[in-house]
Amino acid sequence: MRIGIAFDLKSDVARRAGEPDDIAEEYESAETIAGVAAALKLLGHEPFELGGGGRFARVLLERSEAGTIDLVFNNAEGRGSRSREAQVPALCEMLGVPYTHSDPLALALSLDKAMTKRVALGHGIPTAPFCLVATLAELESAEVPPFPVVAKPDHEGSSMGIGRGSICRDARELSECVARLLRDYRQPVLVEAFLPGAEVTVGIVGSGAAASAIGAMEIAPRRPPFLYSLDVKRNYLEEVDYHVPPRLPRETMSAAERTALAAYRALGCRDVARVDIRLDAAGRPCLLEVNPLPGLDPVRGDLPILCSRLGIPYERLIATIVDGAIARANLSPAEEKHGLHRRA
Repeated sequence: MRIGIAFDLKSDVARRAGEPDDIAEEYESAETIAGVAAALKLLGHEPFELGGGGRFARVLLERSEAGTIDLVFNNAEGRGSRSREAQVPALCEMLGVPYTHSDPLALALSLDKAMTKRVALGHGIPTAPFCLVATLAELESAEVPPFPVVAKPDHEGSSMGIGRGSICRDARELSECVARLLRDYRQPVLVEAFLPGAEVTVGIVGSGAAASAIGAMEIAPRRPPFLYSLDVKRNYLEEVDYHVPPRLPRETMSAAERTALAAYRALGCRDVARVDIRLDAAGRPCLLEVNPLPGLDPVRGDLPILCSRLGIPYERLIATIVDGAIARANLSPAEEKHGLHRRA
């Protein structure tokens, strides 16, 4: 199949004066896009780059009008507001082009941490107590969970804005942290109870009732107290150990996978996602967040690392994502449409 890869590169984002150094953290490296393209070629597809933003819109329109695109592999974070991750799939739907990953609503909803938690609570899915504040004045009257708490930007990914100073132990630390986040990220700040237990991330593939967890990975700190923060992720070889399977009781892991799968379905995710879970003081798995556009860096991405530890080749992960979209869109097999041989 002729598959266009949608993406936004870190190198395309110019950091402006006063912006934090992680302003482009969610965007991809050229190596990740090359890895996805190489996997698609190994699977017998014909990949090409669509890019992101205005370029994506122009090339997609040209390709769709010419009938030279069968599927979009969506790896684009988008630009602008909290609904930015919905931009690529929304345009694909307008032009009638099938695409991988979740639909616009699921992507926009998942990026907003507070909305995700509200939906989760509505489905009976446990999550840490929280409040959302848009100003320091709101913080003064907010029902802040008992300390310690964690403060983070409400609609950023890749641990943007989350550092060692994000664990706040009293009102003064919280006020300083919230003030910094409001200034640097210009969006509401989520304040949630710090969960002291183990952290695991669960890989999920499929859609609807057919969705299933492929496995889980424990992210174990070498230096407590632990947040899987940006500085930790940038230095993950020194800061954490990954355990597959997690070093947790079987019943706890079963509960964690059930929680992750319930959140995936409640948000309407499709094809693939990575769901972050953390245990509370009682050992109960609680939802942290859902990542329906999980990082696909073949070396550093949490989901590819999990798959590698499970013995799942990178190409098989990419094939699973693509095959899910093909089945959902009822597309003809590639070899029947274009004479391409698609490996199993």
